[in-house]
Amino acid sequence: MFKKLRIGRLIPRLDRYIIGKFIGTYFFAILLIISISIVFDYNENMAKFAASHAPWRAIIFDYYANFVPYFANLFSPLFVFIAVIFFTSKLAGNSEIIAMLASGMSFRRLLRPYLFSAALIAILNFYLGAYVIPHGNIVKQNFELRYKNKRKNTTAANVQLKVAPGTFAYIQQYDDLAKRGYGFHLDKFEGKKVVSSLNASVIQYDTISDSRYHWKITNYKIRTLKGLREQIETGSQMDTTIMMEPMDLIFSKGQQETLTSPELLRYISKQQERGSQNVVQYEVEYHKRIATSFASFILTIIGASLSSRKRKGGMGLYLGIGLALSFTYILMQTISSTFAINADTPPMLAAWIPNIIYIFIAYFCYRQAPN
Repeated sequence: MFKKLRIGRLIPRLDRYIIGKFIGTYFFAILLIISISIVFDYNENMAKFAASHAPWRAIIFDYYANFVPYFANLFSPLFVFIAVIFFTSKLAGNSEIIAMLASGMSFRRLLRPYLFSAALIAILNFYLGAYVIPHGNIVKQNFELRYKNKRKNTTAANVQLKVAPGTFAYIQQYDDLAKRGYGFHLDKFEGKKVVSSLNASVIQYDTISDSRYHWKITNYKIRTLKGLREQIETGSQMDTTIMMEPMDLIFSKGQQETLTSPELLRYISKQQERGSQNVVQYEVEYHKRIATSFASFILTIIGASLSSRKRKGGMGLYLGIGLALSFTYILMQTISSTFAINADTPPMLAAWIPNIIYIFIAYFCYRQAPN
């Protein structure tokens, strides 16, 4: 029974031929361009590595082992375009596509193995971007902080957030290195009326506690209001549970890239419940991972449509067009993300704007393809 389920019967020989060419050229383009990038990056950072006495093991396994998948995934649309343009132009130059179309095959049928390959790349890109690369980014950022002298945001001022229904916390100054805050207020409301207010000069997160959200407050005063009566309690120190963590108080540059997609969703949901406005970059990152993976299909159609016709002069012109479109797509991603953060553009729309525009370009190119 299982002998009949051979791969050759499931996928025709022509499809296997195109899939092999596509995937092989895609990974060859990644190997070539990332190798060049590593050389340039090492030349740029060699002095910093030497000055900070970074060990070779850390450079290779902590930095470059995570540098490669991060940038390969970031520029995956470029690699898809290069792969499709390069090998399809060779097929067209050798009159192989002419032979396929002359045998009665439609261009739509010819795109089937292309789209199958694009689906494999899209799944791989999404899995890497959503689950694998965020963990690697943590290691890579820790290396950069230690050996490349990059500064990390460790303080925050005037932090206000919702920690429970009707309960709001405020910290005048917070130091993430010491996990300590100063000028702490915790107010509990019923409707628009304050029923309890806690003030403390110092609040310290308990990093060795077995439970989360464990804080110690120093020099505190608790005011409890019951009608016209007021009850005041003071003390020098008290252990308490407050539904917030140091991660909720500090927003570091690139922090969204260290969270997996499920962690991003949980973080966004938690921050929105607390009324925080600093979640736009996290929402953009979540939607961008999906949109970038989906872009593999759009750019594959554009690349195959541009390069499938045999022309004099070879593939130079269409390789240039493909590179220009790829870089334009990546540039549009950056611009739309910036608009989402700074111009109140909906994050989901900002992440999908490049794909929406390129869908129309793909349709136009497809209509111009040979049939």
